Amino acid sequence: MVDPASAPASGPVATRGNRLSEDAEVLRGFYRQMTLIRVFEQRAAEMYTKAKIGGYCHLNLGEEATVVGLMAALRPTDYLFTTYREHGYALARGAEPARVMAELFGRATGLSGGRGGSMHLFDTQHRLLGGYGIVGGQIPPATGAALAVSYRHEPGGDCDAVMCLLGDAATNIGAFHESLNLAAVWRLPIVYVIVNNQLGMGTPVEAAAGEPELYRRGCSYRIPGQRVDGNDVLAVREAARDALDQARGEHQPMLLETVSYRLRGHSVVDPARYRSDADNQRLREQDPLPAFRARLIDDGVLDTQDAARIDSEAEQTVAAAVDAADHAPAPDVEALFDYVYATPVANTYRGRPGDPVVTP
Repeated sequence: MVDPASAPASGPVATRGNRLSEDAEVLRGFYRQMTLIRVFEQRAAEMYTKAKIGGYCHLNLGEEATVVGLMAALRPTDYLFTTYREHGYALARGAEPARVMAELFGRATGLSGGRGGSMHLFDTQHRLLGGYGIVGGQIPPATGAALAVSYRHEPGGDCDAVMCLLGDAATNIGAFHESLNLAAVWRLPIVYVIVNNQLGMGTPVEAAAGEPELYRRGCSYRIPGQRVDGNDVLAVREAARDALDQARGEHQPMLLETVSYRLRGHSVVDPARYRSDADNQRLREQDPLPAFRARLIDDGVLDTQDAARIDSEAEQTVAAAVDAADHAPAPDVEALFDYVYATPVANTYRGRPGDPVVTP
């Protein structure tokens, strides 16, 4: 496995500085967001075990620095396409925690009206265009969105951009290569971000990819790539900003690989027995949240009381989100067939299983 803090010398790497020079309020905001995501995901796991959440549920635990760094680089007008491991991205993009939790509960007040659940969050207000349950299913639509943006905006600093997140295993599917090829040919303003948590479910990247340095996989399409320490929120933000600047200013598609670990299994029901005790110990030592907290305290950005207050606020916010979701109404069964088509279609059958078939 690749150590996020010491990426190989064979590739360009963005690394930590010795001392934080960022505005203190920005740094505290990053810690606040990372803490909220951590607490939210911990409670989501708890709610799954209590059968409040159904279906599949994939958590961002251990990836908080990557999540917050990437979202900090986006503008409000940029478009975001994610994988099914997307709760933290929705929160960092600005979605209300209560609406995200309500969607996990399948309630009508959720981001997708209770229709999508954990893997299909969607929020047009924040230009979060999914949440995709199929591995790599988001890559072609994101590329199409970048094509639409390219028609609306000439290259330049005011151009919108598209960010498409994908996991390490998605780099092995045809849609990844087809989409990157088209993005290169058509010069699209898109940044593909490989969130490399080093395991495709339980398979290490090295056992599944002929080129395990995944940022190199755009080279046959002449798409520049970079690898960054995904446990360093500032390094991720700067690398993402640089990539987005290229996408905006030159309509140059870019490939960014963030290297981190997920602290739990592939999904909530995965016990991750493929990890050794040594692996688990290393994960705990490299956990980005306590490391960032300690870094902020050492540099005088936070004191222990400030950090404890932020932690407490996150707990209260998530507890309120769980309570709101638990008391929110379920979707009306009469609305079951709403949104099947983007526009109304005459004579659409709206019967439910067991209903008699009535012909016009």
